[in-house]
Amino acid sequence: MNDKLFSGLEAFQVYPIGYIHRDEGDIHLEVLPQFRPALKVLDQFSHMTVLFWAHEHGGIEAREAIDLQVEPPYAPGKMTGIFATRSQIRPNPILSTPCKIEAVDHEKGIIHVNMIDGFEGSPILDIKGYFPIMDRVNEAEIPEWLDWGLDHVPEEGLNLFEEMEE
Repeated sequence: MNDKLFSGLEAFQVYPIGYIHRDEGDIHLEVLPQFRPALKVLDQFSHMTVLFWAHEHGGIEAREAIDLQVEPPYAPGKMTGIFATRSQIRPNPILSTPCKIEAVDHEKGIIHVNMIDGFEGSPILDIKGYFPIMDRVNEAEIPEWLDWGLDHVPEEGLNLFEEMEE
């Protein structure tokens, strides 16, 4: 328990630009009306990176009560620092996911994606077109205990969201 985790730190505000929606296999992002002009030419990208707030773990009480060292569900028996995980439970639960853009409806502010590991109603903080020259690391290394034998996420995704719901 970290009663004073944020004590003495400066706070600042972020605002949602939209929300994640999941409806019977359809996954889409709803961009709020005032931000829809920012969608211009996004549909010319095959992929984008979405930054969102893990709202189910975003309250200050939950954030101050987190353990900074955890045993990730994908690495039983391995204790790690929270910053060495992709857990949604973190001091500032800002998550990022690269997504394949299936379709963009500029008028309605809807972006259909193939997969995102956010929950229904998760607030979207930002969207960035995926630039392979900037966003890709050619020779990234990961710890041996995390090597699943994959060098990239398959187009159909990993279905981590389904595992989180179990």
